Amino acid sequence: MTNTLDTIRQLLTEITPAEKAEVLQWIAHDLGNAFPGIERRPGVQGGAPCIVRTRIPVSTLAALREMGASDAELLQDYPTLTAQDLANAWAYYDAHRAEIDQEIADDEAA
Repeated sequence: MTNTLDTIRQLLTEITPAEKAEVLQWIAHDLGNAFPGIERRPGVQGGAPCIVRTRIPVSTLAALREMGASDAELLQDYPTLTAQDLANAWAYYDAHRAEIDQEIADDEAA
């Protein structure tokens, strides 16, 4: 039984370079809002963006950073996180600042 990636690999050998370029454009468009290392899962932290393989919301890390926590302190306080996880969180926060700031405000009001 072949899996989806095997099927795609086979189909790619059968199309022209121009068609491959079009497929790449579709993929790039589809991934335009994707951030490596950040995911939203229904039922986990209310669907808030979290660090992959954790339940740690980006908004929690951003709020702690705003209160003066350094990356080193965050890594110490959250031993499952890596420096790359924090870099991913800060990149997501930079791109979605209004959304994350609203999540922080909502958490503080609760």
